[in-house]
Order: sequence, then structure tokens, then C-alpha cells
Amino acid sequence: HRKLTSSDNRPREDSWLKSLFVRKVDPRKDAHSNLLAKKETSSLYKLQFHNVKPECLEAYNKICQEVLPRIHEDKHYPCTLVGTWNTWYGEQDQAVHLWRYEGGYPALTEVMSKLKENQEFSEFRKARSNMLLSRKNQLLLEFSFWNEPIPRSGPNIYELRSYQLRPGTMIEWGNYWARAIRFRQDGNEAVGGFFSQIGQLYMVHHLWAYKDLQTREDIRNAAWHKHGWEELVYYTVPLIQEMESRIMIPQKTSPLQ
Repeated sequence: HRKLTSSDNRPREDSWLKSLFVRKVDPRKDAHSNLLAKKETSSLYKLQFHNVKPECLEAYNKICQEVLPRIHEDKHYPCTLVGTWNTWYGEQDQAVHLWRYEGGYPALTEVMSKLKENQEFSEFRKARSNMLLSRKNQLLLEFSFWNEPIPRSGPNIYELRSYQLRPGTMIEWGNYWARAIRFRQDGNEAVGGFFSQIGQLYMVHHLWAYKDLQTREDIRNAAWHKHGWEELVYYTVPLIQEMESRIMIPQKTSPLQ
């Protein structure tokens, strides 16, 4: 009998490894947005990240609390301020704003056009520009299987978990999380789930609300005792390239408190 060497085993090992990582995905004839987003609404979301000069954060929050609710309440603007926060743990001196545009891209275009004519907003933007170090935004759609974010009373802390997925894996992520979300509904902690359309692509954001950090820990630990949760985590982890968690505190005027 010929003695097997490690090199003899390698082709078999390679093919076994490849079988783990090569997925047979059916060819799709539709966009991710049509397969994963809510059909009954045509809402578009905008997520804004503003990194503020540390010495300006208080003044920045003050002008946001004065101006943003007016746009939210004005019926001429087809948009809603879903929530506005400061990051507590994660990037420091940061503000996060989430807007909903009822009617999709035409509503976004209409709001942007009207804001150009809004003198108060022009002054707000000018004042704000002197307070910022950097800013970025993303346009998002909401996953069909997540709750729609609605105003809630507080006090709560919010966690924004952001996942950079490997390109081509969004459908798989949606399939797994459509089942996984059922494990995370007990404490009413699920606020909203979104995926990016413009900006950084293949980004997923899950927004959660908790009474405090200990409650967050208890709820997350409890999920591991539910049959099926571990398996879904096992299958979704390989889809992720990078992930980040922000703990955020709502501003006084945020509809999500």
C-alpha cells in the first residue's frame, strides 16, 4: 500500500473547502430592491451621519432641535423625521438622523427642491457647516419582514448595527433574517431594518431600542437559548465583511424616544 502524504490529500481538502464557500444561487431576473423591500409602501429613507466639532456639539444639537421638527411637521414636505440621535458609544461627537420620504424618489426630489427656497433652512445649513468636521448619507429601503419604525415613548437607548455585506449576498441575508427576526420580537426591541440603495452599497442597518445597556445584554443573551437562532447566526456571519455597533441617545425632539 502506498503511504498517503499530505500533498495527496490536498486536492480533496481544496474541493471540500470550495464546497463550503461556493454557493449555488439561482439566476435572478429582478433587482434586490424589488425582491426585499416592502411592496405596500414606496417609502425611501435617508440616513445621515454628521461628525461634529467637539466644542460645537451643544450648539449643533440646539439648531437641529429648532429647525428639523418644523420640516417634519410642515405638510408641504412629504417627509418625516423618524429619529435623531447623538452617538454615545461608537464614533464620538456624532449626530445620526433618519428621514422617511413617503413616495420614494419623487418625494425626495420635491423636498430637496422646496428646501432650496426655504430661507430658514438655508441659514441653518450655513450655521451647521461651520460646526461639522465631515458628513455622509445613504439612501435606504426597508426590508419587507421588519417592523416599520413608528414613534415610541422613552426613555430608551438605541443601537444601530451596521453590516457591510459581501457583494452578491443581499438576497441570502434577507432570506435568513426573514426567519431570524422572529427570535427578536419578544421585547418590542426591533425598530427597523434597512438596506442601502445609494451611498455605500451592500450595507444593512438594523435599529433596536432598549431600556438600558443591561436590558440589551439580557435580551441578546436570551436569543441564544431559542432553538434555531444559533443556526441562523452561523449562516449569516460568512456574508459579512465588516460590522459596527453604535449606541445612541435620542435628541429631545426625536419621535423615537
